[in-house]
Amino acid sequence: MQNKAEQINALIELNEELENYFRNTIIPQLFVDAHLILRKFTPPAMRQFSLKLADVGRPIADIKENFRFPTIIENIQHVIDSGDVLEKEIQTTDLRWYQMNILPYIVQRDKKTNGVIITFVEITMRIRDLKEQEKLIAEHELLLDTISHDIKTPLTSLGLTIEMLRKLPEKDMERFPVLLEKVENSLTKMQQIIHELTDSREQEHRYKAVEELLDFEHILEDIRLTLAPQINESSAKIKTDIGFSEILYIRRKLRSIIYNLVNNAIKYRSSERNPEILIKTHQEGDFMVIAVKDNGIGIGENNLTGIFGKYQRISQSGDGSGIGLYLVKEIVGASGGRITVDSKLGEGSIFTVYLKIKG
Repeated sequence: MQNKAEQINALIELNEELENYFRNTIIPQLFVDAHLILRKFTPPAMRQFSLKLADVGRPIADIKENFRFPTIIENIQHVIDSGDVLEKEIQTTDLRWYQMNILPYIVQRDKKTNGVIITFVEITMRIRDLKEQEKLIAEHELLLDTISHDIKTPLTSLGLTIEMLRKLPEKDMERFPVLLEKVENSLTKMQQIIHELTDSREQEHRYKAVEELLDFEHILEDIRLTLAPQINESSAKIKTDIGFSEILYIRRKLRSIIYNLVNNAIKYRSSERNPEILIKTHQEGDFMVIAVKDNGIGIGENNLTGIFGKYQRISQSGDGSGIGLYLVKEIVGASGGRITVDSKLGEGSIFTVYLKIKG
């Protein structure tokens, strides 16, 4: 009798500890048993998903609409059947985004899954921030490109003109030297500004582009979050085959490369099928090779050579500014790499990026 009483007391203590944990956690969590019955939930889950105490003990199927996520029951059943942890980003019908983790609740004695614990971490603001960051990156890259390419050329021409003016006769041109000096001063000032914007970003409070050791899969996860609405709307399937993952590179530049290629794969999808995108990486000599393959509309042979030009779009029917592939080419080329494309009209494309591996 004493052992039985001790076991009951131990169970009571464990239950009180569990209740205390569920009361005090700030994360929406649910406990669903192996029969798909809701057994517990945290106060944040009650507020977030409009749950009531009376919902405890009800089949999850009866209250699935509270979660505004259509495949939640299938996801729970998969974890119960497989015993695997399921992690995914979901968008509910109220347009909020969550990182949903479904963990199997395993009874150690029987080594069987007796239910699942589900956690929801809202990432709506993170996705919005990532989208804003991507927009700023594109604008930043375009600004730098415009300064370093479009403005430097007329500046060079202006410098040559000044040299020609120096050689002209100065007879009856008393003010010529003063005017020439003003032009030279303006030219020098403009060159200094360009230098500061493009080459001298080491000063404090200036945006720093620092190389760091990056994990490609982490970069790809950020891209998934940034493009989550487009992925969801288009029912795109993204598969990966990561054979080489780490590279020393500037984070925002690698994100821009992958973002633009994946975004294009979704944007220029075929109306006859859902987008299927395969992203593969491997090492080839001194290069990390990133291949992005899609089953979209493809590119005609006559257009292959021009798609990397500024303001050139893969399809005139698509939206966008037409600078995505141009920026990718500029970023890759500036770091000693290259990009190629292989495509057939109506069948899809493969964009292959070669990034120099730095020791």
